[in-house]
Amino acid sequence: MFWTWTCLFWLCTSVVHAGKVLVFPVDGSHWVNMKVIIEELHSRNHQVTVIRHKDSWYIKENSPFYTSITVNLNDDMKDVIVSFISKTIEIKRGRNPAWLRFLQEMEHFPQFLQFHGIQCKILERIFENQELMQRIKETRYDLVLSDPVVVGGAILSHYLKLPLVLNARWTTNGEGHSLIAPSPLSYVPATGTEFSDKMSFIQRVLNVFIFYVSQHSMHKMVTPYYQDFIEKNFGSDVKLHSLFQAADLWLMRVDFVFEFPRPTMPNVVYMGGFQCKPAKPLPDHLEEFVQSSGEHGFIIMSLGTLIADLPADLAEEIAAAFAELPQKVIWRHRGSRPSTLGNNTLLVDWMPQNDLLGHPKIRLFVAHGGTNGIYEAIYHGVPVVGIPIAFDQAENLSRLRAKGVARTVEISDLDRTNFQETLMEVLYEPSYRMNMQRLSRLHRDTPMRPLDTALFWIEFVMRHKGAAHLRTESYKLPWYSYHSVDVMVFLLTAAGLLMFLTFGLLWFCFRLCFKRKQKRD
Repeated sequence: MFWTWTCLFWLCTSVVHAGKVLVFPVDGSHWVNMKVIIEELHSRNHQVTVIRHKDSWYIKENSPFYTSITVNLNDDMKDVIVSFISKTIEIKRGRNPAWLRFLQEMEHFPQFLQFHGIQCKILERIFENQELMQRIKETRYDLVLSDPVVVGGAILSHYLKLPLVLNARWTTNGEGHSLIAPSPLSYVPATGTEFSDKMSFIQRVLNVFIFYVSQHSMHKMVTPYYQDFIEKNFGSDVKLHSLFQAADLWLMRVDFVFEFPRPTMPNVVYMGGFQCKPAKPLPDHLEEFVQSSGEHGFIIMSLGTLIADLPADLAEEIAAAFAELPQKVIWRHRGSRPSTLGNNTLLVDWMPQNDLLGHPKIRLFVAHGGTNGIYEAIYHGVPVVGIPIAFDQAENLSRLRAKGVARTVEISDLDRTNFQETLMEVLYEPSYRMNMQRLSRLHRDTPMRPLDTALFWIEFVMRHKGAAHLRTESYKLPWYSYHSVDVMVFLLTAAGLLMFLTFGLLWFCFRLCFKRKQKRD
């Protein structure tokens, strides 16, 4: 009997190679989705090590899912980001012309660049600590898993000569596809434009202009932070963008239910919504509250992990608009209690967002437009009213608007009247819910869960020590070879020479015939 059960066990159990993964993450909302992958890796017996800042506000030093390497710095990244968000809200609320707002944003942009400065200091501390670097080498990791919003993971991967897997959508240079795949600006909207893939002539002109201006700005302002460090440690031949382009695998946090169709590459794996899951039962007090909404249902509002609280007068306007609705409202709000708050609104410090979005009585999600929340809304088929504040939020919401599943209210225009009108339109115009439920059906109709797909490819890279056969080597070409400028110059030169020789031969023949005629005459 013992041997029978032993054989059955081995027949029914797949043998999984337990690998070692070094993770270089980004704190805040990006850590929320990185943590999902880490927990799944741990459940498959992989050993995970996470590099963190000592003042990380989400990445804990002790965890049952990973061991940590803590880098001690006096800089607090949380304060830098929160200060950046507060200043952004202040600028957006101003009634200034667009050009003046742009100048104001440029003035406080160096505040955001402090974030990259801190990341460089983390790298310097790691590389200066010879004992730590030796320990990392001796651990013999199978791959580096990183978020390309920062360059640390790519640099460590290059130094350790390990395969690199990126949990990505954005990089230091903008949207990830633009680094690795052809991105025709005729139908691929540039970051910051909020255009769709159907652009007018004027929009295409603006799209080209904004793309090259933003690329130039990033090259001049962000790249130098890292390039100096890279040249110091690897020489001038290694470029920042080439470290990303050398990645074996890109786990892209989008799918084409949300993203506009565009060219892609074999080493890009789409896993949009990988953190989504079926809803669990609500805590008793929340279940009682949402059930009291009756046939009207309920709304939830959350502005994500980085927005501590809204300006008091703005919160008053939002609360007043909610108070006029027949729906119940659950609002994640950590500021002072608005005086206009209605009896239908419940303020909470934290909410089980996924479980609330999956509840049968949910009617609407008021959100800032972060990727995690948007995909939970798509997964559960809940229409959105967006209040974009910073980073990729306006970009994300523009895609939902193009799909007919969301409306947006800008902070500069937000008052109780237009906010309530927007809420009422999305609540009572059936097309928003119908379109979102259609997206939900498309999003769910896949052969594998996005998380299972992501883990398969991570383990694929471990098993095969990389995935170079899926990666184009075009990044090793100089720009003039990539764009075939040298080929065009050669062909034009050859064509010019041919025309010159042909013209010369014809002229020679003409002169020869002319001379013979003169002799005969």
